[in-house]
Amino acid sequence: MASYKHKKVMSIGIVNELTGLSLRQIRYYEERRLIQPERTKRGTRKYSFSDVETLLQIADKREEGVQTYEIRKDLQTSTKGNLKERMIRGQLNAHFQMNK
Repeated sequence: MASYKHKKVMSIGIVNELTGLSLRQIRYYEERRLIQPERTKRGTRKYSFSDVETLLQIADKREEGVQTYEIRKDLQTSTKGNLKERMIRGQLNAHFQMNK
C-alpha cells in the first residue's frame, strides 16, 4: 500500500496555499521536470504531500541561487538512492520474512 505522502490528491491551488509559491512557479517547476504531478482525465494536476516537500526544497535552493538543472540532477540522484534503499530493505524483509 502506498504511503499517504505519495498519494496524488491535492490541487494546484492547495499546493499554492501550502507552499506560498505562485501557480506560475509550480507550473514552471513541472515544466523543468522537477516535479511530476498526475493528471486527471480532464487534465487537472494532482499533487502529493511528497510533491509539496519537494517544492519547498526547490524554493529554498532557488533562493540560494541554485539553477534548476542542478536541482533536477540532485533530485534524480536522491531518487536513485531511495529506490536502492527500498530494494535492499525489500530483499532483507523477504529473506528474513519480516514485515514493515
